[in-house]
Amino acid sequence: MLNVQRIRKDFPILSRKMDGKRLVYLDSAATSQKPVSVINAVKEFYEKHNSNVHRSVYKLSEEATELYEGARDAIAKFVGAKSDEMVFVRNTTEALNLVAYAWAMHNIQKGDEVLITEMEHHSNILPWQMVCKAKGAKLVYAKVRDFAIDMNDFESKLTKRTKIVSVAHVSNVLGTINDVKRLEKLSHDNNSLFVVDGAQAVPHMKVDVKDIDADFYAFSGHKMLGPHIGMLYGRKQILEGMEPFMRGGSMVKDVTQQDAKWNDVPWKFEAGTPAVAEAAGLVEAVRYLQRLDMDDVRKHEMQLTEYALKKMQGIKGVRVFGPRTNRGGVISFTLGNAHPHDIATVLDSEGVCIRGGHHCAKPLMQALGVDAVSRASFYVYNGKDDVEVFVKALGKAKAVLRR
Repeated sequence: MLNVQRIRKDFPILSRKMDGKRLVYLDSAATSQKPVSVINAVKEFYEKHNSNVHRSVYKLSEEATELYEGARDAIAKFVGAKSDEMVFVRNTTEALNLVAYAWAMHNIQKGDEVLITEMEHHSNILPWQMVCKAKGAKLVYAKVRDFAIDMNDFESKLTKRTKIVSVAHVSNVLGTINDVKRLEKLSHDNNSLFVVDGAQAVPHMKVDVKDIDADFYAFSGHKMLGPHIGMLYGRKQILEGMEPFMRGGSMVKDVTQQDAKWNDVPWKFEAGTPAVAEAAGLVEAVRYLQRLDMDDVRKHEMQLTEYALKKMQGIKGVRVFGPRTNRGGVISFTLGNAHPHDIATVLDSEGVCIRGGHHCAKPLMQALGVDAVSRASFYVYNGKDDVEVFVKALGKAKAVLRR
């Protein structure tokens, strides 16, 4: 199991005092903290290898290229993919927009449908809204019931008109872990493209994109101990048939005054100067997680979440949103009539960082019948002592906000 006290020593920011109190960081679902090895990897790139990639024959550029492509190789293996199926992007949001612009805008026609669910992050809603409005298609939502996808509703809305199915692997609000393999089979049996938002999955559990058999799978480095960079896995045959999302330097083999020939996959989707330092940082984050072992990461979060849920039961007025079991390390809740921002402010005074708001999931808030919720999210550097401080601070918030 994870040695949290030892792990915390790897994260410089966790030694910081917040108004004299120990920092308890419970907002990793938004962005994770970074270990010193990741920070040093980025720093070392700029100090020793800083150059552009793919474009020069001098040694510095060759070193940068080797780092960049080596990072692609390692990250691909981490999720069970091949290097030429992995596209570097800024984040999950850009990855999903890439699919929307480069595939959907060229393949969706009037009368087609895109099927998503009520629990999606805005990043898995807005690109499909754009496509459907532009192409005269319809965006369809499968309902959420008992904090999970209503599978009867999902199957009833999966029709011959459904061209794309796009779902979250793990909900960033509910913590629900969706059965993506079942959803994949239903989608592919229906001849629908299957897209997965893996932003809340890859950092917290073993993910094998080949086992899931997704056509596209997107995730973000900044949620998995890495810098602000992301990746899109795509089935190579599909990637090869797609038009580029962005156009410019590096993504071409030849350019004439009136035409151009695109580079091979995946480089044809990586226009301009890439985030090489961030790629170097992300591969170090992958190595860090591999040293911890993703099975142990998952077990640790399961135990910590279970412990927190039990402790929160002792606070009258707390209402938790999410399944009791089979969930990720995210707990969303309300506390009586207190506004989530007020709760977060009180907890901040105790050194506890949580998120309050709609969490870029307004359709889900509407489905749940609330305007906003508070959210605590756990990761490898959190322990039971963090839960104790969190619950004690929550008790203080209840007392303060009741006045």
